[in-house]
Amino acid sequence: MAKRSFGRRFIAWAALAGVIGGAVFLATAELFALIFARAASPILAVGGFVIDIVPQPFKELAIATFGEYDKIVLLAGLGLAVVIASAIAGVLQLVRPPLGVIALVVAGGLSTAAIVTRAGVTPLAVLPPILGTVVGSFLLLLLVRRLRAWRASAVRERDREDADDESRVPAAVDEPRVGLDRRRFFVLAAVAGASAIIVGITSRTVSMAVASVETIRKALKLPAPRTTVTVPAGAELDVPGLSELFTPNADFYRVDTALTVPTIDPESWRLVIDGMVDQRVELSFQDILDMGVDEYAITLTCVSNEVGGELVGNAMWLGVPLRDVLRKAGAKSGADMVLSRSIDGYTASTPLAALVDDELDAILAVGMNGEPLPLEHGFPVRMVVPGLYGYVSATKWLTELKVTTFAQDEAYWTPRGYSAEAPIKFSSRLDTPSIGEAVPAGRIPIAGVAWAQSVGIERVEVRIDEGEWMPATLSTPINDDTWVQWFMEWDATPGTHYVAVRAVNKNGDLQIEERAPIAPNGSSGWQRSLIRVT
Repeated sequence: MAKRSFGRRFIAWAALAGVIGGAVFLATAELFALIFARAASPILAVGGFVIDIVPQPFKELAIATFGEYDKIVLLAGLGLAVVIASAIAGVLQLVRPPLGVIALVVAGGLSTAAIVTRAGVTPLAVLPPILGTVVGSFLLLLLVRRLRAWRASAVRERDREDADDESRVPAAVDEPRVGLDRRRFFVLAAVAGASAIIVGITSRTVSMAVASVETIRKALKLPAPRTTVTVPAGAELDVPGLSELFTPNADFYRVDTALTVPTIDPESWRLVIDGMVDQRVELSFQDILDMGVDEYAITLTCVSNEVGGELVGNAMWLGVPLRDVLRKAGAKSGADMVLSRSIDGYTASTPLAALVDDELDAILAVGMNGEPLPLEHGFPVRMVVPGLYGYVSATKWLTELKVTTFAQDEAYWTPRGYSAEAPIKFSSRLDTPSIGEAVPAGRIPIAGVAWAQSVGIERVEVRIDEGEWMPATLSTPINDDTWVQWFMEWDATPGTHYVAVRAVNKNGDLQIEERAPIAPNGSSGWQRSLIRVT
């Protein structure tokens, strides 16, 4: 038992050596990424690769479970995986050298592959993971070598103490030698570990500070709009628990594939319009502003929004019509799609007709609710298109508009099981009383929102249990592109009740009752919530 405990002790120290080696690898890569290519962070590149390859059902599960925190959970999971893999590499290096170093080299190769396949990569982006692999492998070799020396001297010391004949052990080997080898291992481990933490955190912090444009964004003064949106009286109902007419920026849903929020200096930002066009056009941020901006009230909906879900929001946008931007390049005959591209490589396929329609306010947005776009919502420029789910229209951190065809090009989500074209299925939602909330008996308000972007809501109906459908009172709509609020008074009786809601749009269409999953083109169904009355 003593020998087994003795062996396990060195296995544990080997695992620690591996974790330190992995930390040194990542810290070195972060340091050289700061010097050569800030996008060449191994952990972020691998995280982006994971987002790309994860099957569609798992993406939906992550969004439904963690919401906007899904990327934080992914990073935490990757961090845990790195710790476990590094520990295993350290043990392998102790018991089966050089398998530990080989494992670290393989990890470096995989992270290099993940980096070079990301959008906008530069030739120097290969240097951070390669240099990180070299330094991390050398440190792992050195740590395990000192651990072996400590173990060897400890074994000889143990044998000397256990032997009946002390002459069987060389006299030069004694306890001071064990202490010296142990101290050498711990000193190197402590210095390397502390250095990795300091260098890694500092490099990542400096990289974010250098790349950050939040200060620029806050100082940016957008021009006054040429036209403004008139919010009519009665557009917002005063009902506790009801969603605000305009969703605050901090509460507006965020669903995208960017593991970290891209930071783009508007001074260096460029939008390229090419493909099936009469002439290639390149616009700067100032060019967009010089076209003249207008106000637009538009509700956005994510295709991942479940029935009754919160992945929908309404905002006041500042921007220019996309039809005016595309007109500068001139779309050629036969084109039917615009492939928009984000700086992180994400693409969306939008029907060309939706972007050039004079009756549809598809825009390049530069402002949101009275301020420049927040970084997480696409600063400096994003697309906003009423009536289409975000994954085919609302590209953030926009850098390119390629005029093309659906037959020739496909966007990010199409090969992952989603439709290439995705008109929004209009819907309604119950906000209050919330599910699971106990409400007192008596007269209480039932309220929520309903949306049918580009068409508008005609009416909303509510049913209690299996009773008759009753009309709700609607707020005054701002326009057909925004949601409306609705409410009705209910004489609630004690017990549990089911409250169902449905909407009818201005074309006379009834909201789809049949339940449908998110894929391939959005969920459908009437929300039916259980309410407990006390």
